[in-house]
Amino acid sequence: METFLLVFPSAMDKIFLIGIAGGSGSGKTTFARKVMKHVNSPSSCLLHMDSYYLPEQPKTNYTSSGKPNFDHPDAFDWDLLRHHLSELKNGKSIRCPIYDFATSARTEEYEVVGPCKVVLFEGIFSLYDREIRSMLDTKCFLHVDSDIRFTRRLHRDVKERGRSLESVISQYYDTVRPMYQKYLDPQRQYADFTVGEETDVASLILSARIKEVLNSHSQAGHKTLEK
Repeated sequence: METFLLVFPSAMDKIFLIGIAGGSGSGKTTFARKVMKHVNSPSSCLLHMDSYYLPEQPKTNYTSSGKPNFDHPDAFDWDLLRHHLSELKNGKSIRCPIYDFATSARTEEYEVVGPCKVVLFEGIFSLYDREIRSMLDTKCFLHVDSDIRFTRRLHRDVKERGRSLESVISQYYDTVRPMYQKYLDPQRQYADFTVGEETDVASLILSARIKEVLNSHSQAGHKTLEK
């Protein structure tokens, strides 16, 4: 009697894609990183929608003060984003663009993401597009009070992105706030669950679900054949 271990390629397994949406400053990246830390698996990866800002913003989308509107759906490269998510969903790797927020431009560099069995996709419009929603297995929305979101954004943009206090405040009232009300908040209707300001418990629950998925992949990918 001999026992053989059969290992099936990961591409044959179902890729689990999770969308995390919310307004700017709602804590999407922090929440996603908490989940990734709890999962602690090389089979999971994180994709940021911010990487998919268009190389140049459309002039038709500029504000009355002559500034680009980075909080409008048209600010993103949807064709490339859909293609990359589809590739990840099919168990392939992608060359994710790298966006420089200090210069508001896409660099010539890229980051290889995947292949992985679980993909966390976070961004302000991660639940906005119908085609992308159809790819998502789990949809999450971070609903955080506007004052908290504004304060977080203010600290982040000044400290990490080299913005002036005045420019952050001006952008918030020109585009961030009205775009949240018009485009971002309505995404809540598509979410499977909503998370508030405190994300510790939610990150543990979501990471536990991801671990179940990874364990089922592992069990499905290893079968014994007796002979």
